[in-house]
Amino acid sequence: MLMPRQSQTSFILNTMDGLVVSPFIAELPKVELHIHIEGTLRPALRWKLAQRNFVRLHFRGHEYKTYEELLASYEVTYNHRPELGGRKDVPTFLEAYFAGCEVLLKEEDFYELAMDYLERCQEMNVRYVEPFFDIQAHTRRGVEAKDVLNGYLRAQKDGLSKFGVASNWIFCFLRDEPVEDGEAAYETARPWASIEGGKGLFHAVGLASNAYERPPTLFKNAFQRAKDDGLHITTHCDFGQKDTHEHIRQAIFEVGVERIDHGLDALDVDTLVDGLRERNIGLTLCPHAYHRRTPTEVLFPKLRELLDKGVQFCINSDDPVYMHNVWIDGNMEKTMHYCGFTKAEMVQFVRNSVDMSWADDSIKEQIRSELDKIIVL
Repeated sequence: MLMPRQSQTSFILNTMDGLVVSPFIAELPKVELHIHIEGTLRPALRWKLAQRNFVRLHFRGHEYKTYEELLASYEVTYNHRPELGGRKDVPTFLEAYFAGCEVLLKEEDFYELAMDYLERCQEMNVRYVEPFFDIQAHTRRGVEAKDVLNGYLRAQKDGLSKFGVASNWIFCFLRDEPVEDGEAAYETARPWASIEGGKGLFHAVGLASNAYERPPTLFKNAFQRAKDDGLHITTHCDFGQKDTHEHIRQAIFEVGVERIDHGLDALDVDTLVDGLRERNIGLTLCPHAYHRRTPTEVLFPKLRELLDKGVQFCINSDDPVYMHNVWIDGNMEKTMHYCGFTKAEMVQFVRNSVDMSWADDSIKEQIRSELDKIIVL
């Protein structure tokens, strides 16, 4: 079956509240440090893989029999945390996310997913990325771990050669699954890590999925195993989550992470802000993800406050396909517009992402050199 002809880059209307990505943001060299690769599975590719792999696309008894029906299913604001209530007639964010994963069955599928994202990066002038991935969401469906890992490994190499986009990947434990399952998944994936004798796909370990009553310290031993292997450490501390301040405290002072993904609630507690500054822990923020359920006048002043308090952060997109098709360029445009940041400040946020990244020095210097040539008034 042919790929749908509708443009993948505009599959949802009214995604930016009337804003458009300005030439300045479009042309700005970028680095993305908070992106879930499965959250980049665009509807056209999902439809293609479903046809190829004979997978029914459905939700709660309703089957999407046409591409147009599938597209319409994305035009909702997904509730990330079902325990907080919300509409019952639409999937939660995680239900939609994992439903998308069902079409990913073979090495070639994972390769195409990653290459589609890396090509999108080239279009947005993203120079370097550190995508999150996991194997648990796939192996529990009967997919071979090696097919996931080899697909991404091939894309890592081809994405650089074909699109000029360098990538180092972040292996994630699914925090709402048993800890021992995550530890076993890490051992399975370990030969693909950036360790002696490893294949070099991933250089860091993170913690993703539903954080409800699943604090970072549950995975402290798993993180230590990765640290002992010489890998970097990060963890999600979701904005507005139950016990979010305790999660951030654990991440900073007990787990010893190098970055925190989200972590915006640290602003509420002075000791957390101090901990971030003193330990040079940056936040990978995804403003549109929060804007979906936080008023403009509440959310965006927080970013200005972070800047004023000297907390390092950068701008990212999280799961753009399930968040109104707002990618890193859209997140940066919204941040600039609603916060009133200057062009110089936006360039600084990209510098932050370079500094916070775990890229090779040569890649960092190349991007910094590009940024040095940007003239802002």
